[in-house]
Amino acid sequence: MSWSSTKARSRARDPAPEVELDELRAAVADGSVDTVLLAIADMEGRLQGKRLTAQHFLGEILENGSEGCSYLLTVDPDMTTVGGYEMTSWDKGYGDFEMTPDLSTLRPVPWHEATVMVMADANWHGDDPVVASPRQILKRQLDRLEERGLIANAATELEFIVFKDTYEDAWKKGFRGLEPANLYNIDYSLLGSARVEPLIRRIRNEMSAAGMVVENSKGECNLGQHEINFRYEDALKTSDQHVIFKTGAKEIASQEDCSLTFMAKWDEKEGSSCHIHISLADAGGGNAFAADQEMFDHFIAGQLEHTLEMTLLYAPQINSYKRFAEGSFAPTAVTWGKDNRTCSFRVVGHGEGLRVENRLPGADVNPYLAISAMIAAGLDGIDRKLALPPACEGNAYVSDAERVPTNMYAARDLFRDSELANEAFGEEMVRHYVHRAEYEIESFEKAITDWEHFRGFERL
Repeated sequence: MSWSSTKARSRARDPAPEVELDELRAAVADGSVDTVLLAIADMEGRLQGKRLTAQHFLGEILENGSEGCSYLLTVDPDMTTVGGYEMTSWDKGYGDFEMTPDLSTLRPVPWHEATVMVMADANWHGDDPVVASPRQILKRQLDRLEERGLIANAATELEFIVFKDTYEDAWKKGFRGLEPANLYNIDYSLLGSARVEPLIRRIRNEMSAAGMVVENSKGECNLGQHEINFRYEDALKTSDQHVIFKTGAKEIASQEDCSLTFMAKWDEKEGSSCHIHISLADAGGGNAFAADQEMFDHFIAGQLEHTLEMTLLYAPQINSYKRFAEGSFAPTAVTWGKDNRTCSFRVVGHGEGLRVENRLPGADVNPYLAISAMIAAGLDGIDRKLALPPACEGNAYVSDAERVPTNMYAARDLFRDSELANEAFGEEMVRHYVHRAEYEIESFEKAITDWEHFRGFERL
């Protein structure tokens, strides 16, 4: 088998894997594959899991799954065991859940020798889904669509900043004085992006070899900032590819003795976004929005109606909110417009390509949660036949529209009290992610920042 080949894509709910099981068995038998990565997506949208010997995966894990400590869905980015979660705690003994491989996600990992990867679902023993699992949260919303004969297709546009420093050197420097890969604005610049082409080319090609359809890469506004775009896919597949891409890009960067970050706001210049494009398709794959303009209008109206209460799922970190700045290409006004980049929601495309772009999320977003929020909001708009207000013409930054929450405190409260969130996701999920936000806020409030040191060490 050729590990660099790619297969035709499907927009069905259950797409064909990039690596068939029989192909994997043959590759293990001839020694060309010896490692299987079994991965789940945690609350931050990071890959967590195990490196399995390929023989063990085929002999045991394929049928029975593998255990993972339940704390994987209750820790902070530092892997701190945070108390107060309902699903697990010291009092409950931090037991295991089952990581059940989804064979439709089986794919090669070209940046690691003789390795394939498979995404897994987190289930309690007995097959009950772990309510806090981001992948399970999205699957629940996709099931709601499927009941109506609809499929969600989506794409995420991820921006990141590349540095010439390794991750280890950046850590030792306290993340100060890092050298960006570009020293000036290279937005759309072929000359500027060529400076980083050896790295970006590796990422493009190796993501393609991992089964993703890469459309393009381009330079962006901030120093060393770049973007890579992938083809529109089924929403679950898009989310899986999003988290795999983030992990793979970091690992490739490390192999090239440099680093990159998906922080929403690295410095005072332009932040890094993750614009999410979404449309609904009927069971035959046709664009339901193009066929039914009223449905499309109601879907967008639902986004506007519930933007404020869903912001926590679009902006999951304290740092996320620093990206929302006037005149920055990061939206602040809850508006929609036709090909208007000052709006939170931008309608683009036509015919089968008709879709809405959510410009609120930053590059730190968890795609499973953000797309779930968009589906829940859109379905509510469709069910209640919400009227779509007129499109914003001109500069949304100076409009009188409602403003997106500018801090996590407000976003937490709005999500906690959201009737829609509690109905669509369930009260247990809402309590879980509200608690996560509360711990994030508490941790930030305790931290002493460089800003405080520089401001107060001598002068206060």
